[in-house]
Amino acid sequence: MPLKTVTEFPRAVREIENVWITMADGCRLAARAWMPADAQGKPVPAIVECIPYRKRDGTAWRDAVMHPYMAGHGYACLRVDLRGSGDSDGFIADEYTAEEHADCVAVIAWAAAQPWCTGAVGMMGISWGAFNSLQVAALRPPALKAIIAIEGTDDRYADDVHYMGGAMLHDNFAWASAMWAYLSLPSDPLIVGAGWRDRWLARLERQDFWLRQWTAHQRRDDYWRHGSVCEDLGRIKCAVWGVGGWEDGYSNSVPRLLAGLKAPVKGLIGPWGHAFAHTGYPGPQIGFLQECVRWWDHWLKGAENGVMAEPLYRVWMNDSFRPEPFCRERPGRWVAEPGWPSANVEPRALHLNSDGLGDSAGAERALAVRSPQDTGTSALEWCSYGGLGADLPGDQRRDDGNSLWFDGPTLAERLEILGAPVVTLEFSVDRPVAKVAIRLCDVFPDGASSRVTYTQFNLTHRDGHASPEKLAPGKRYRTAIALNHAAHAFLPGHKLRVSISTSYWPQMWPAPEPVTLTLYAGACRIDLPVRARRPGDEGLRPFDPPEGAAPLKDIDLRPERTARTVHKDIATGETTVTMIKDSGAQHLVDIDLDVESCAVESYRIRDGDPLSATGETHFRQGLGRGAWKVRTKTRTRMSLTATTIEVAASLDAFEGERRVFACNKRSSVPRDCN
Repeated sequence: MPLKTVTEFPRAVREIENVWITMADGCRLAARAWMPADAQGKPVPAIVECIPYRKRDGTAWRDAVMHPYMAGHGYACLRVDLRGSGDSDGFIADEYTAEEHADCVAVIAWAAAQPWCTGAVGMMGISWGAFNSLQVAALRPPALKAIIAIEGTDDRYADDVHYMGGAMLHDNFAWASAMWAYLSLPSDPLIVGAGWRDRWLARLERQDFWLRQWTAHQRRDDYWRHGSVCEDLGRIKCAVWGVGGWEDGYSNSVPRLLAGLKAPVKGLIGPWGHAFAHTGYPGPQIGFLQECVRWWDHWLKGAENGVMAEPLYRVWMNDSFRPEPFCRERPGRWVAEPGWPSANVEPRALHLNSDGLGDSAGAERALAVRSPQDTGTSALEWCSYGGLGADLPGDQRRDDGNSLWFDGPTLAERLEILGAPVVTLEFSVDRPVAKVAIRLCDVFPDGASSRVTYTQFNLTHRDGHASPEKLAPGKRYRTAIALNHAAHAFLPGHKLRVSISTSYWPQMWPAPEPVTLTLYAGACRIDLPVRARRPGDEGLRPFDPPEGAAPLKDIDLRPERTARTVHKDIATGETTVTMIKDSGAQHLVDIDLDVESCAVESYRIRDGDPLSATGETHFRQGLGRGAWKVRTKTRTRMSLTATTIEVAASLDAFEGERRVFACNKRSSVPRDCN
């Protein structure tokens, strides 16, 4: 659904291009502000977003649509560059540091004390901004009354780009590479002045490649517990609205927040990927900014608008959908639950028998699989980024064929699930380190297989992520593994399929040796969270169509381009996955700035050789205004040995055609049951 542009608001909007907020140690954070033009005389609540993605040129497109919209409805919106990023002073050493949290608390206090603010503050953000909204809420700054956490997580180890089920994700490498590149650009001289070059070079000298610490912590330890608010949800006292998307990587946190928070809470999960609900794909998109205004009106202005009288948990219930790498809109409907966990959802066990899924356990039979190393290329990405690129899972039949798969009977009636299916495995393996990927698929009458939900799991973590233990080859084990939450209606004429493989490339970095997994069919099962239809679903308040403020004025200099290819060399047995994520080049009219960015990721693996797995990225970024031109190039590489994780990264920075900085980083980290 196209976004409607709104140009007239209840209150005229004033934009302040840059505001300096000084921390106790003298470090200045740069913020962009939007607020009602008359806020000095008629103060308003403040809404704060603190992220490292460059307010000036990185997030300017979505900021232009979102923040003036809320400002026009009576809010002062502050989009703050974190210390060490964008136009702010200082240095950033890692994600979600104690220093970052202290800065966010200081920004909230500063905003609350301004003459244009009523003293009430909200915090919001997507991804990083959702993480630190939850983390700062747990610190309970007095002025913070409510947050909106969009596609973030309460658990940094279990549900982030780094690890899934104790298995290292390719995004652990890819995201470190992206941040290495994002943080390489300088501040804008028009904001920071003549000293821009010195501060740029000083920042580059100190910048490290974060994959070093992320690979050094392969189990759930204090490093990951820091910032994981699930460790004590009772610390959060302000109101929380958790928002997610089924094609995103963070939807599991929303039901956990609903189940665990004692503070006022609501949850929303739609069909989209890692994007805002008013612009993300697959649709339908919703009037998300209108919903944000309703939330803020209630919690920051005290309006009795019924926002908390509506059902606790609202989700998009997908109908069976064709497996397509890109989809504009999913079939389905909105449903809701008054509480979570819900009495309207009950487990139904299906047993993994040698002849398929059954309501009762069949005779026990040992079934073995050693998946080809390139199993997983029907999915590629850990999550969809919710844009126009083709990054959704495709037809799963090839990956299913490389797995142990168990089909259920053809359905005679509709079957709805809402929640996290749990697979209980009775298994043995022939190697001390083994990993599995488990998928629940919807099989169409013509055989097409669409992935509904999945997980990856490191079987050395069977007794917990804090203390993994290697497996004894040949020994029989039993473990229960939760898949990601899902809302899906399997239609009559379709079948359920459970597929289990020992590889899932490139999402999951492989075990050190090829693994044969033996499952004991008849002793394994899947527990489905079956939802009964509720009559109240048809009476839910409909969402408004999506709308926002006027888009950013820009001129395309080079078009965007995305591509994902899989190439199999039959002679060598090597599979190469290439992902091109070229944002193109644009001229930002209002600040006379040219911006360009292009990333290419490549992942290679050979049949029968998990130690051949490598990942490489190449990022190119640039800024220009008249004679002032800067650009950076970064290259990163990760590979495996039997005992170590090898990482290399390089960075070159140019002013005009002159290289002004170059560095190389290397690390070798022992594998820890991974």
